[in-house]
Amino acid sequence: MESLTASKRSCDHSGKPNIRDTKSAPSESVRGTKELHVVEEEDEGYEGEDEFREDGIDTVKPQNENMKLGGQEDRPATAESGPKSVRMPGSRVESVCSRYGSSTKLDSRPSTGTRVTSAQGGRRTISRASSRRSRRGSATSRNQDRGHSSESEEDGDGRDINSEMELRTVDIHDDKAWDTDLEGEESSTSYDHTGKTAYIECCKRLGIIPASYFLRHMQEKELVMKHHGLGAQGMKAIAMALVSNTTVLNVNLRDNWLGSTGGFAICDMLKENCFITEIDLSDNRLGTVVAAALSQILTQNDTLRRVMLAGNEFDDKAAGYFADALLGATKIEYLNLSHNNFGESAGIALGPAISENTSLKELDLSWNHLRRKGAIAVAMGVKNNVFMKKVNLSWNGFGLEGSIALADAVKNNSVLEELDIGNNRITTEGAVLIGKGLSLNETLQVLKMGQNPMQTGGCWAICAAILKNPSCVLRHIDFSDILVNEDFTEIFKQVQEQIPDIKIWHGGMEPPLKPKARIPPMMKLATYIDKHDLRLVDFFNKFDKDKSMSVTHEEFIQGLEETGINLTEEEIASLIEELDKDGDGEINYSEMVIGHTDFKETQRLSVTSMRPLTS
Repeated sequence: MESLTASKRSCDHSGKPNIRDTKSAPSESVRGTKELHVVEEEDEGYEGEDEFREDGIDTVKPQNENMKLGGQEDRPATAESGPKSVRMPGSRVESVCSRYGSSTKLDSRPSTGTRVTSAQGGRRTISRASSRRSRRGSATSRNQDRGHSSESEEDGDGRDINSEMELRTVDIHDDKAWDTDLEGEESSTSYDHTGKTAYIECCKRLGIIPASYFLRHMQEKELVMKHHGLGAQGMKAIAMALVSNTTVLNVNLRDNWLGSTGGFAICDMLKENCFITEIDLSDNRLGTVVAAALSQILTQNDTLRRVMLAGNEFDDKAAGYFADALLGATKIEYLNLSHNNFGESAGIALGPAISENTSLKELDLSWNHLRRKGAIAVAMGVKNNVFMKKVNLSWNGFGLEGSIALADAVKNNSVLEELDIGNNRITTEGAVLIGKGLSLNETLQVLKMGQNPMQTGGCWAICAAILKNPSCVLRHIDFSDILVNEDFTEIFKQVQEQIPDIKIWHGGMEPPLKPKARIPPMMKLATYIDKHDLRLVDFFNKFDKDKSMSVTHEEFIQGLEETGINLTEEEIASLIEELDKDGDGEINYSEMVIGHTDFKETQRLSVTSMRPLTS
């Protein structure tokens, strides 16, 4: 034992491997006759730090980085050493027994562990699957048993050979092949890209029933939930889900009575969501209180492109917020603010903002109350904007003042392609002014002017302006609910010759004028008599030059010309036929009296029949 201890100390100082006694030897005879057989397996996960013990008696462990392969610096055999023999697979593994004694044998057989066999018959199998923690625990216990072994000595053990074996057999690209006590059991949780979990939890928290339609369609690109009656609470839950949803791109929440509470929930969601590009919040009664939050969203959100806010009771104060949004927005391409309560002040606020906006391609301000100065300001904004292609200003109250501003806008705007100014109280005079601007426009393709009181004359003026503009590119003209006449039909044919593919809609042809009621010639005769306060006999004497009380047809015609009664030839012929009862070619005084009396009676009866019946 003393010689073994001395050998251990010498190896420690020389840096060569040694054999340590981990426990006090039970007897010298056992130590002298001990034969240790170590069977090492080929295993991908072989750990270089495995320690081999024989029932707690001896431990064989390669130590020191100076351990050589291929028989370099072999340790001389001691008195306890026998013949050297080793069997291990692989060309790089050399005899370990040559260093630790001839009785130590390495045998490689396919197995599931490492077996340590001694000459006394004791055998222990060390499993490859044992964790490093168990090995660390055993090493700790051995350190406690040894007492005199230092931590530096264990760190200096020869791990190089085993590490080389491990690196040669372990796939570095396979995460499961690395066995380390630093890796804990971590449960991986997948991210919910639809927001379904958040939606159900929010519904439970708010005490509402989840909408099955939303759960079925929350993974589609377009979510259409109009007329679902969600209310404020239902909108809160859906907004919570849409915060983390990455699938839905278009959201239609029209007519759900969201109110201001639901509106604020939508605004909070849009601050976080960066996938939604189109949203329809029309007819939800959001009110002016939500307009400020929506203005911030339109300015800050970089993904929204189309926003519909029609029918939300926005007033002139809200228009100020949207004016700020138009000035700051750089991504919004379509904005619908129709069916609100914007008046003259709103138009004054929105006009300059429309002029300065650089992102809008389409603007809808229809069904508001833009009039007078407000209408003029909006028209001036359209005139100065060089990005918008479609503008809908229908169902406002532009009138003649607005028509003048619109004419200037049509004349100077070189980008606008579609203009809807239907039902704006535009008269024939206003249409003529707009036509003058149209005669110089080269970009407008669609013009809608239906339901304006400009009559067929206004339609004719627009067509006349097109004929004056050889560069006109109009393809669709809407004069719906406006009646036209033959004059318009003729000028439109000329327009078609200039622009063959142009199409015009109108309210139809004017009904033909009813012919004026024919005045009976006898009425003209009786009217002359009454007007000049003449007796019938005095009137007849003007015709009867010879006082015979009878006149020929020629004398009667001559007398009518002298009196100045305006009768056509047809009327004169009809009067003579009516007075000459016997057809003898002459009209006597009695026939004159009978004809006049019958006419008076007929007039009296017709007036009586037209009176309402009274009780």
